[in-house]
Amino acid sequence: MEFMTAKQAAELWGISDRRVALLCEQGRIEGVKKAGATWLLPPDAVKPADARIKSGKYIKKAAKENQK
Repeated sequence: MEFMTAKQAAELWGISDRRVALLCEQGRIEGVKKAGATWLLPPDAVKPADARIKSGKYIKKAAKENQK
């Protein structure tokens, strides 16, 4: 089976390779394996959604408006 590295996934997804490694460590990407210090991702791996924004709106902006 062929894999892609965290660096290759980072270029494909437009994020840093460190961010891809963190997503792998957190278990947010399925099918990853670690070979030494390198994370290996399946070629059909999907970039996980951003978990910081749940409602589709920016929370800080809404909180400031509610304080007024």
